[in-house]
Amino acid sequence: MKNILRLATISAFLLTSCTQQPPTSTNQANGDDSLKKVHDEYVVEFLRRNPTVNTYLGGAGLDPKLRDVDGSLRDHSAAALQEEDRWLTNTKQSLEAISPGSLPAPQRINRDVALAQVNFLLHQHQVRRYQERALDTYTDEPFRAVDWQLQGMSQTGDRTYGTAEEWTLVGKRLAAVPAFLKVAQDQLTAGIASRNTPDWRMLVRNGIDTSEANAKYFEETLPKLAEERVAGPQRDQLLTQVRDGSKQAAAAFRGLRDFVANNFFDEPAKKDISGLKQDFRSDRYAMGEEEYNWAVKNNLRVNKTAAQLFEEAMLIVEGTQKEMSDLARTIGEKRGLTLPAEGPAAVRAVFDELSKDYPKSDSEMVQWYNESAFKLVDYARKTGVFDVPADYKLEVVETPPPLRASIDGAAYYPAPPFKNTGVGRFYVTTTDNNKAALQSNNRAALADLAAHEGFPGHDWHYKVMTQNRVNIAGVRWLTPGAVEDSSSMWEDSMAAEGWALYSEALMAEPQPGAPEGFYTPEERLYQLQGKLYRDLRVRVDTGIHTNRMTYAEAVDLFSEIVDFLPGKCSDTAAVKSEAKQASCGSSERAIFRYSKWPTQAITYRLGKDEIFALRKEASALVGERFSPKTFHLLFMKQGTIPSGYFRDELLREIKGQ
Repeated sequence: MKNILRLATISAFLLTSCTQQPPTSTNQANGDDSLKKVHDEYVVEFLRRNPTVNTYLGGAGLDPKLRDVDGSLRDHSAAALQEEDRWLTNTKQSLEAISPGSLPAPQRINRDVALAQVNFLLHQHQVRRYQERALDTYTDEPFRAVDWQLQGMSQTGDRTYGTAEEWTLVGKRLAAVPAFLKVAQDQLTAGIASRNTPDWRMLVRNGIDTSEANAKYFEETLPKLAEERVAGPQRDQLLTQVRDGSKQAAAAFRGLRDFVANNFFDEPAKKDISGLKQDFRSDRYAMGEEEYNWAVKNNLRVNKTAAQLFEEAMLIVEGTQKEMSDLARTIGEKRGLTLPAEGPAAVRAVFDELSKDYPKSDSEMVQWYNESAFKLVDYARKTGVFDVPADYKLEVVETPPPLRASIDGAAYYPAPPFKNTGVGRFYVTTTDNNKAALQSNNRAALADLAAHEGFPGHDWHYKVMTQNRVNIAGVRWLTPGAVEDSSSMWEDSMAAEGWALYSEALMAEPQPGAPEGFYTPEERLYQLQGKLYRDLRVRVDTGIHTNRMTYAEAVDLFSEIVDFLPGKCSDTAAVKSEAKQASCGSSERAIFRYSKWPTQAITYRLGKDEIFALRKEASALVGERFSPKTFHLLFMKQGTIPSGYFRDELLREIKGQ
């Protein structure tokens, strides 16, 4: 597929640096040069050591030396990590030797970001020793690496993709899967010896289920995709390489599944806690208060503790609940509905009414998401809230099976920003045509999620950043630990998910010619529900990871508050209705994700709140001269780092406009 966005009409504006740097002294120039050297070496070496991140970002477009890295996988072996830690320690010393006062603001920010990343990686390896229990990293990384390779391929014909070189690298990466998974088994074995093992849910869902899904993908799906996409004189040779590598990868994932079954299970066929050996049945997902506080400060640059976040969250949740209750009564009155007296029951009654207009199949659901996304684009063009080129396009596709354990609902993966090929993907997880699940994706429910994942959320955000990549330092794109699994730092999530949730709220604000914003009242109710569960995530994530809340309590709370359905999910009498069953199922999947990914769930609300606070400060600073368009562009041009790094610099730039 052709690159789905060419911002020709605004590229000149986007590529103009928004940073008006003051004249530098000789000392500043020397510090700047030193930092640039350390920075560039760090970024390239980081990408070399993290092949999946390299593919995700299109590292070959940054440095040609990184091209062959796409034919490999990360080396998680004890010896490799020990050598990596030596390199990280040396890098840290080099960064600390450069005085922040010798640097202009953008470079000072880059130095701080790099130091936080290095500190995270050293902490992850040496303090948490997370490599000994990172089961979902080991099951997810090979699939993601190959999937992002396919996503970033050059178009070679009307329906064919990938040059001979690109497919050769896929074949090499496939051949690397058996050794990668052998190292995974070595690390997991070390974790058993040190009693540093994955939570039982991860053992079941990733160790057994995802391993099986991956084996099927590599054995069946990938060879078929290659048949459809490979072209050129080397087609037969390349297809043979892919088939052989896929067969080896499938066998390796079955080997990992068997390893997990033999070492952690008495009866793996049960695929639940009762099948596990007694030693591995306890909850092991909690990060712990000290570790959580360290991550919030170092990784997210937030100066609050888990205790503070936990306590403040419910007041915010209750405020959103009240707003939803008031809106539900307005909708009920408009529709002539007789609603219950209690607020939560009234909201639920309105949801039940709206769920009657639902897609009758998964394919229709995906089609409706597409339609919602482009209504948002049309709205932006008519109101002028963003300058959207005429050729802007957005692709919505079904979530592939190996990613469904991590994607409940929808997700977005951008095109590799350092390259000029590839497409961004707005994934929608299908329901197997489950009626209750389809009803939860009714017509009114789609707009806010389309705004979050598509436009003006992730898709627009990443495309604008990609067009402006020459002005965004390499370190601001990196995702230390992993792109998206339990090894991740989640530094990038503060900007990316914060922007996406901000985008949902932005579409509710009045605009020229749209005094009520984009949403209908019914869509606004679902947008508030989206806000509600991001608000609640802060309570849940801090709660389960600091032992203030059990896993079951979190599931119950999520179902009761987000879906306005009372009753415990463990109570068979309470889950008789299809709606409650669907709610409990989606709530449990959400809590499983949060249990694996500590601190990721809080980045949505915290990131969004930081954008609103920064916008308010910027508006007060310049008064009538304030331009939301300018603010949005300046924010996006900072890259995927927390705004705590660049708040002062952005305000200075706004003042100088």
